[in-house]
Amino acid sequence: MIATNEKQVTGPIIRLHPSDNVVVARVNVGIGAEVPSERFVSRSQVPAGHKIAARDIRAGEPILKYNVCIGFAAADIPAGTYVHSHNTEFREFDRDYAHGQHYVPAALLPPQQRASFDGIVRANGQVGTRNYIGILSTVNCSATVVHRIAEWFTPERLADYPHVDGVVALSHGLGCGMEMSGEPMDLLRRTLGGYATHANFAAVLIVGLGCERNQLAALLKDQGLEANHRLHTFVMQETGGTRKTIAAGVEAVRGLLPEANRVRRQPVPASHLKVGLQCGGSDGFSSITANPALGAAVDILVRHGGTAILSETPEIYGVEHTLTRRACSREVGEKLIERIRWWKDEYSPGRDVQINGKVSPGNQMGGLANIFEKSLGSSMKGGTTGLMEVYRYAEPVTQPGFVFMDTPGFDPVSATGQIAGGANLICFTTGRGSMFGAKPTPSIKLATNTPMYLKLTEDMDINCGEILDGTATVQEMGQKIFERMLEVASGSRSRSEELGLGDHEFVPWNIGVVS
Repeated sequence: MIATNEKQVTGPIIRLHPSDNVVVARVNVGIGAEVPSERFVSRSQVPAGHKIAARDIRAGEPILKYNVCIGFAAADIPAGTYVHSHNTEFREFDRDYAHGQHYVPAALLPPQQRASFDGIVRANGQVGTRNYIGILSTVNCSATVVHRIAEWFTPERLADYPHVDGVVALSHGLGCGMEMSGEPMDLLRRTLGGYATHANFAAVLIVGLGCERNQLAALLKDQGLEANHRLHTFVMQETGGTRKTIAAGVEAVRGLLPEANRVRRQPVPASHLKVGLQCGGSDGFSSITANPALGAAVDILVRHGGTAILSETPEIYGVEHTLTRRACSREVGEKLIERIRWWKDEYSPGRDVQINGKVSPGNQMGGLANIFEKSLGSSMKGGTTGLMEVYRYAEPVTQPGFVFMDTPGFDPVSATGQIAGGANLICFTTGRGSMFGAKPTPSIKLATNTPMYLKLTEDMDINCGEILDGTATVQEMGQKIFERMLEVASGSRSRSEELGLGDHEFVPWNIGVVS
């Protein structure tokens, strides 16, 4: 397990672990700056959030951050030298998975001591945090139609339905030009099926074209769905074309609104929360502030019986052994390694993607040298409790506690899979300033540093930079995040909701377009 409680802030630097051979610049460090606590003088100009050699590091020696290897010195690196991708070599190294060795069952609170929130209880027992009517497309060819239906329902036309959060259209670029069977089609249908039955929807319309490969009837059969009072379907070629389908869709939604508006929130246990964990635009402070703070909130959530879903498989690569050691069984640990193996051996060979080393330009500018370093921080969002299950993309999440879902690192794709799996809340950390929303599920944005938070206050919900500023501890910030989870789940709007984000961030994983 990654030890995050030994950090020491001294002057311009942060030491994360006594065994580290690098430290992190808390502020911009200039050439010639003395760092008495580390007994070196800076040889470089080092931006805030980036690394400095704390002692002489020999060529080929592991570079240690949180006492975890994040790469190897590409040349001799004298103490006080800037350490980044230019002098850090990315290469494989042995990791002991030790499945379940550190697993400890979560210390669940007694039911009478658990927190609650004001949720929306559906007839089937599901609990939602929002109350939308959704309109889904089976294929990109019906994308315009689903958006035109939703656009008809302006705020003025919805004014008589104050308990409905909105009508949202979710279209995508898939559904044809792909195999008619196999994993890509299964994955798309799982995603659509998960949204069609999501607790945050009072009702759903599904609109197809008619000649696509992802046939509406086949989608319904595959996902065990049937058209009913909560699920309406339209095929444009049968309904009479674009204009008539739009008109029919508008009329269907108008008929659904009165029933949707009858819902009322009621107190429910926090165990009904399923929180998708995301990070985007990460920086060198992500592993010091927002990610461990979110991990602390996850530990609280798990003790209250809730579920947290860590994802972005390429962004745990290199530290996956810290998760397998927390697995509740060898079987669960091996499920995670099988997903890592698929990415490394089947999906990514020969491709210029981050699991093969190089992270995005924004991550580089933020101080992350490679995927090992990024994964170090990314994995911290999952807290410290046992890993209870591993899911494939968009599979229904049914196991409480801390779980993992296999997704790409691209945030909209990853969050789409989590929501399809049942996530009714998203918590999203960012260091560079990611702008994101994900209807029908509210997203809480967590800033890693105060300068970015102050610059992008309209988009950020919580400033975890207070940890770096010395005005809050990781545990205090974790409690604050957990309390904000309960508030947003109860109906308080997040910043991304206030900005209206989320209409265009539905992005199913595209792994199968072939023609």
